[in-house]
Amino acid sequence: MDYSKLIAPLSDIALETADLILQYYHQGNFKTYEKPDDTPVTTVDYAASELLVKRLSKLTPDFPVLSEEAIQPWQVRRNWQRYWLVDPLDGTQEFVAGSGDFAVSIALIENGQPVLGMIAWPTEKRLYHAVQGQGAFRDDGAGSQPIQVRKLANPAEDSIVVALSRRQPKEKILDRYFAKQPIEVIHTGSCALKSALVAEGSADVFLRIGPTGEWDTGAAEVLIAEAGGKLVNTHFQPLSYNQSSDTGNPDFLVLGDPAIDWPQVFPAPVTSGKP
Repeated sequence: MDYSKLIAPLSDIALETADLILQYYHQGNFKTYEKPDDTPVTTVDYAASELLVKRLSKLTPDFPVLSEEAIQPWQVRRNWQRYWLVDPLDGTQEFVAGSGDFAVSIALIENGQPVLGMIAWPTEKRLYHAVQGQGAFRDDGAGSQPIQVRKLANPAEDSIVVALSRRQPKEKILDRYFAKQPIEVIHTGSCALKSALVAEGSADVFLRIGPTGEWDTGAAEVLIAEAGGKLVNTHFQPLSYNQSSDTGNPDFLVLGDPAIDWPQVFPAPVTSGKP
């Protein structure tokens, strides 16, 4: 199947979901709860998840949907060869805080690997999308434009732009990993959005330390790969999808310019999360 044919209808679905989220965001009529892992979830997460599952199931009836807010048991999904993997509201904390840094993340997984990814940034009216082998693109409403990671003129000496969450321990990360190279910092929420910034060349690297789920990286992984970078764990190995009952990710890196000696920048793997 030519997955590029899914981009147009998938864009409509992503934008419809983004519009739904924005309605709640501007009106403020939502409730916030706490998950067992102490992370927030809102009634908006559930509403967006319900809409995505409904629309994707209609678009491709043979493809099951795995949503962060609707996780099927391992016995049900263990034999899935092709399925949608979605985070209906990536960056819930930022949504609640009113920062505008949240996203809709949609990936198509085939045989354990992302082959299509789409990220919607509702407050910016922006889409990022990629299909394996066909490049990465950004669409601000006037048509899709190709994007790629930033290529540094002098990778060993040029300043590296680091995408960080406002809640990450900036000094600890920067002192440990970037002590020998000049850096600049971009603060934004949402794993998907920070990954998209690397893919479009606005940032060079995003390091995620702490718990995430497979839905946080599925779309980002194919987007960054098609833009010329890569998303790997902190041992520089690829991530896996739907390979066990555990849908959690290890700590991971979203890396831009391949000319940078990233193992030299990150010489010692961090060890929170699963290996």
